[in-house]
Amino acid sequence: MTLQRETIVVGLGEVLWDLLPSGPRFGGAPANFACSVAELSAATTSVYMLSSVGQDDLGRQAIESLEQHRVASKYISQTSYPTGTVDVHLSEQGIASYHFAKNTAWDHLSWSPSLSDLATKTDAVCFGTLGQRSTSSQSTILRFLEEQKPSALRVFDVNLRSPFYSDEIISHSLERSNVLKLNDEELPVVSELCGLSGSPESLLRQLAERYQLHAVALTRGPRGALLLRGSEIDDNPGQSAKVADTIGAGDAYTAALVLGLLDDQSTATINQRGCRVAAYVCEQSGATPRIPREISVP
Repeated sequence: MTLQRETIVVGLGEVLWDLLPSGPRFGGAPANFACSVAELSAATTSVYMLSSVGQDDLGRQAIESLEQHRVASKYISQTSYPTGTVDVHLSEQGIASYHFAKNTAWDHLSWSPSLSDLATKTDAVCFGTLGQRSTSSQSTILRFLEEQKPSALRVFDVNLRSPFYSDEIISHSLERSNVLKLNDEELPVVSELCGLSGSPESLLRQLAERYQLHAVALTRGPRGALLLRGSEIDDNPGQSAKVADTIGAGDAYTAALVLGLLDDQSTATINQRGCRVAAYVCEQSGATPRIPREISVP
């Protein structure tokens, strides 16, 4: 089966700028996800970003960046708060660490009637923990999830950024999602919260059973990914990559995961495509590179 009718995919949460040693780069995990979906998908897929930016140069540039990637900015509000930024420090291996500015525009997502209409039409949405660090934004994100149609994919890409998460945020997100993606550093945190123990594969199965998840993906950096879907699990060893930085690689994997689930591709195909796209993003500087067709095709 291929995607024929219009499919609507939404990135929900933070829009910000990664302040890298080489200069500012557009980012934020849900925004990276949205851009990657637009890069990987057919013209029949409409991609929206639901967030907030400031009435400043970075806000205007963020909207321009999204639109350059074919991501619609119709549902991005502009506030008097500054557009989000994060200081990014890279290790010798290209691994990123982050220091986030506080009380920025994406901390002030507010509900509007137009979001109800979008929620009921959305086929897949991706959200994480960071976008919920403020009460206002968390309320908007959770309401959007609750107003979606039952058949929609509600993808919780955990994306833990200390200290901006809590047991409550993780629990509420798990309860409202039907697809889970997390990395090998996040799995122990989530498993401990849930009182689970065992091998990585066992933990994925336990999480899927407890929260009635359609799919659970565990990304492992250079060691590829585990993807559980129903009773089937695929273990992809990953692809070698000459790493420029790791920013956005996990978000690109999530984009491939979502499109594969929407298109009902095989579990192995979805996981292999996700690992291939993530490896390519690692070889580029910044989170939202253009993705060549030979990399993006299933």
